[in-house]
This record gives sequence, structure tokens and C-alpha cells, in this order.
Amino acid sequence: MRCLCSGVKMNKIEKVVRSSDISKHSSANGDIKQHINNIGTEEADFPLQEGGSLNSKEARALLGKVKYQYGHAEEALRVFNRINIPALIPKVKMSITRKVDLQKAQLHSSSPSLPFHAAILLLEIIYFKAMALRDLGKIEEATKECSSILDVVESALPEGLPDIFGDDCNLKATLCKAVELLPELYKLGGFHFEAVSSYRRALWSNWNLDEKTIGRIQKEFAILLLYNGCETCSPNLLSQLDGSFVPRNNLEEAILLLMLLLRKFNLKRLERDPTVMHHLTFALSMSGQLKPLAIQFEELLPGVLHNREWLYNVALCYLSEEDDLNALNLLKRILMSGEDSNSLKELLLASKICCENSVHGEEGTLYARRALANLHGGCDQIEVTADLLLGISLSNQARFATTNTKRASQQCEALEVLGISEKKMHGIDFRVLYNLSLENAKQRKLDTAARYAKKLLKLEAGSELKTWLLMARIMTAQRRFEDAESIVNAALDQTGKWFQGDLLQIKAKMQAAQGKIKKAVETYTQLLAVIQLRTKSFSAGISVLKGSKDDRSLEIETWYDLVLLYIRMSQWRDAELCISKIKAISPYSALAFHATGKLHEAKGFLKEALRAYSTALDLEPRHAPSLISTAIVLRRLGERPLPAVRCFLTDALQLDRTNHVAWFNLGLLYEDEGGSSALEAAECFQTAALLEETNPVEPFR
Repeated sequence: MRCLCSGVKMNKIEKVVRSSDISKHSSANGDIKQHINNIGTEEADFPLQEGGSLNSKEARALLGKVKYQYGHAEEALRVFNRINIPALIPKVKMSITRKVDLQKAQLHSSSPSLPFHAAILLLEIIYFKAMALRDLGKIEEATKECSSILDVVESALPEGLPDIFGDDCNLKATLCKAVELLPELYKLGGFHFEAVSSYRRALWSNWNLDEKTIGRIQKEFAILLLYNGCETCSPNLLSQLDGSFVPRNNLEEAILLLMLLLRKFNLKRLERDPTVMHHLTFALSMSGQLKPLAIQFEELLPGVLHNREWLYNVALCYLSEEDDLNALNLLKRILMSGEDSNSLKELLLASKICCENSVHGEEGTLYARRALANLHGGCDQIEVTADLLLGISLSNQARFATTNTKRASQQCEALEVLGISEKKMHGIDFRVLYNLSLENAKQRKLDTAARYAKKLLKLEAGSELKTWLLMARIMTAQRRFEDAESIVNAALDQTGKWFQGDLLQIKAKMQAAQGKIKKAVETYTQLLAVIQLRTKSFSAGISVLKGSKDDRSLEIETWYDLVLLYIRMSQWRDAELCISKIKAISPYSALAFHATGKLHEAKGFLKEALRAYSTALDLEPRHAPSLISTAIVLRRLGERPLPAVRCFLTDALQLDRTNHVAWFNLGLLYEDEGGSSALEAAECFQTAALLEETNPVEPFR
């Protein structure tokens, strides 16, 4: 009777399950849900002891699965809880192991301890139980259930899932779902370290997962490593093959995973996912490795990214690596023609690159004007940025103007545009105030420049080194050396020792300008100690942020300035030692040969000095100090026609029109010519006197 009753109830459940499977997607009036709800858990409460009916276990499992699929997580969980899963786990392991052994031996068994399909069904039910617990907020219990699936398979198949379980096998499908679910449960519970371990377990275990599952796991793992906010331990070295790359931190591991995904996309083993490239861009940007990122963009197959997006991203990579020319050429390809030729962000970036290279001042002006013309009443901040770039570009363009009228016009427009930007931002934009101060200083409107610099210092609360430096330079141009030194000392008090290089350099130059030669030498010695500390720390692996000037070039400039000081004190041996230091750092430095020429000139060896200056110009044809010194020595030797000598000075003035030494010596040449050149000589002397009166100890820029 009991068996009969069980059979009747079993038939009823099987009928409902079968009916629900057939009508799952076709029922429009919810009849199936009603049928399922009408079957109580008591009605399916069969004896499930060891001697009970196996079909009843399957029926209960299917009933719980159907209830969960229809959104009844609590009822499904009650059904699952009535199945004695722990008691059946050993049989499941035995059934899976036996299945593999029989398949390998090509045998068949008529009476395994638990049918294979029943074992797989039980694993599937454990998965659904974990899902139900998750939906009910019982994350810890859900994690244990999900983990038990992987433990069972790992115990039954220690060598991994064999190929006999194809993609259509329920065991493989359940395993794939459990492998993806477990780390998600750990993340929901806030157990990030356990989530990382489960991701690594999934990727390292030989579970024969399909390519799509592995791809999803790699992507989610990379996202966790990038954004979880805590550093996890690096992978175990013992689990790696000899010679393989082992990531040292989260960032490196995430980059490795994302690059593996990109390779799979390129090999067409996976469907492309554009978000992978976005995450890789972020990861490589954070690591400071933008050159490899550019390579990754370049290796993308056509059609993955829109041409404009591709060019823009690669340009950003090159720009971050200070390869401005390649970055600008890529942007020009976008802005040349077509519907993207007036794209705002590309125009602004191109103008910014041109601003940082004064040779491209005219191009920068054109791009900034095009950006302003295409705003169409957009964001005020973008308009201010475009105005700012236009002002800087006009200032750069004015440096290379061919006539005084054109130069004055461009300088006037630069100040006008920057003034408009200040009004739009109500005088609180750091960039605008800095460039207004800088432009006024370059035009020798020193009081106005100082006013803007003071306002900026107050606005920034003294947090920006370049503002302190600009303020000090303006004060030296006003011949307020004591105030300038007070500014520098205040900045030194607020700046870490590793970042005091530029401040110590300007302090030494101020002391030299006041005739305090010995104090200047002491300050330069202190500066060299700071540079040495930074260099040793960097070589020891301590990360040092990039300052405003490279340590190598700063050290060369320091030794060069010391040469000039020792020459002033007629200490030839010390000067020679400093020159040797420059050559040890950079054997082909134009400054080294210019310093050698200055030493020969001070000793009265003019021809030797001329040879040294000529070598400096061979190495760097646009080296303004060598051009001026060559002209001075040639004039003193009298071996060249005056017009030929004058060419060196005019070339120097094209590079730096504010160099009072060049103007003064040009005046001397015109004076030597006599006659109608006397007027030109007077103008040159007047310009030289004006520039010398307002000359800072180092350039404003």
C-alpha cells in the first residue's frame, strides 16, 4: 500500500513537472504556477531514508527546482531542506568516479550505488539551494552550499573533468554555474580575499570549463582586482610554470587577465567586449605604462573601435609618454576632414599640445579658434579652457612674430582673451590667473603680474610650487631681491626636501646676482646633495614623483652655473672640475662646451674659446648662449665681416627676444659700422637697458 501510494503521488509530481517543462514558455494565464502551488510539500513528503525510493528524491528535487524557477525561493528551500544532502554526498562522489572509470574502460554497470543522472541532479539541486539562500539574504549558508559542489567534483575527479563530459553534459553545466556563482557570493558577503581565491581556483583547476565561462571569470576577476580597494596577496609561485610571469600585485594581475582576454578577442575565440578595453585603459593608466597601452590599441583589429576613438586614445597614450609630435599627428588625422573634423575634445587637446611647444604656436591658435567656433553655447568651463588655450597660443606665436606690429597685436590679444577668461570664472580659476600673471611678466608689466601672482598664492594657499617660483622671478625682475628670497625661504619651509631643487636653484641665482658668490656656491652644493639623494633613492627602488625638471638636466645646469661662479672668482681648477662633471653626465652636452669656451675666454684664449663655442653649436644649433658668445668672440677677433657676425646675434634674438646681452652686443656691432647704423645702435642699446632693468634671474616661463 505504501509503495502504491508513493507511486500515485510520484506520478502526480512527475506529471506536473513534465507539464511545467512543456508549457514553461507557452502558458499565458499562469495555470502552471497554480498547479505547482497546489502541490504542498507535505504531499511530496516521502520517506527518504536509505531504504526509501530513489524516485521520490528525484521528485522532491524537481519540485524544489520548479518552485525556485517560478520565484518561490522560500518554498523551494523548504523542499530542499527535506532532502538529506550530506548523506547522499559520498554516493554522488562514488557515482561520478565510477562513471569516469567505466567510460575509460568502455564498460557498463547495471547497478551503481547511485544512478549517474541522480547524482548530477543532486548537484544541480545544491546549486539551486545556494541560489535560493542567496535570494533570501543568507549569503554565508549559500556560500557553503555552492562551495560543496566544487569540493565534491574536485574530490571525485582530482585530475580534473575529463573530455567525456561534453558541453551538453549537465555535470559540466552545473559546474560552470557554480564556479561563477561562488566568487559572487563571497563578494556579496564582503569576503574579498576569499573571492580572489575562488577566482584563482576556478582559473587554475582543470575543470575543462568552456571558453565563454573562462572569459567571464577572467573579466569579473580583473574588475575585482582593479576596484575592490584592498591589496590581496600575489599568486602562489608554486602553482606557476617555470619561467612564466608572476604578477606582483593586484594591478599587474588585472592587466594580465585583461590582455589575455584581448588576445582571445583577436583570435576570435570569444565575442568582443568593448568594456575590456576600457578596464585595461584604466589599469595601464594607473600603472603609468601608457606605451604598452598604445601597443594594445594598435593591435586591435579594424572595426573594434570607431576610427576617431581609436586615434584619440592612442594620441593620449603617446602624449602621456611625452611623445607630443606623434600625438599631434594622430589628432591631425581626425581634424583633417570629415564629420569629426570639428570634434571639440580633439581640437582642445591638439591646441594644448601646440601650447606646450612654442614652435607650433600658430597651429595652436587655429585649433583654439576652431574650438570656440564649434561650442554652440555649450559648457562655460569648456569655453574658458578654449579661451585659455587661445591666449597661451597667441603668446607663443608672438615670440616668433616677424614684425613688431604683429607681435604687439598678438600680445595685446593674448592679454585680452585671458582677461575675458578671468571674468567668466570670477577670478577663481588657477590656470587663468597663472597665465595672466605669466603673460604680464613676459610683457614686463611687472606690477600687474605680481598682483595676479599674489592673488593666486592666496587662492592656492601656497600649495603650488610653480606659483612660488613665478612670484620669486617677478620680484627679482623688480630688483626686490630680499622679498624674493623671503618668498623662496617660505616655499622651502612648505616643501619636502626631495622637491626643493628648483627653489634652491633660484635662491642660488639670486645670491649670485647680488654678488654673494660664496653663499651661492653653498646653496648650489646643497642643491647637488638633494639631487644625489633623489638619484640614489630612485635607483634603490623608492618611487619619487616627477618634479618640474628632470634631475639629470637640473644637475647639468647646477654644475654649469658653478663654472660661471668659479670663473668670476678666477678659480680655474674648480671651474675645470665642474666642466668634467658635466661631461661625465652628458659627454655631448652643449652646456659643457659653452662652459669650456667661457673658461678659455676668461683666460684670454679667444681662438680656443671660439672652437668650443662652435662645437656647442654643432651639437645644438639653436643654443642661444653659444650663438651670443660666438658673436662676441668673433667681434673681438675681427676676423669676420660685421654682417656675418651680426647673423649670430639675430639668430639668438629669434630664439629669445628678451636677451639683453644679445641686444647690447648687436648695438656694439651697429656702432662699429658707424654712419647710418648709429640710429639702430641707439635703439639696440635702449632695448638692452630696458630689458636689463627688468631681467629676472631666470626666465619667467
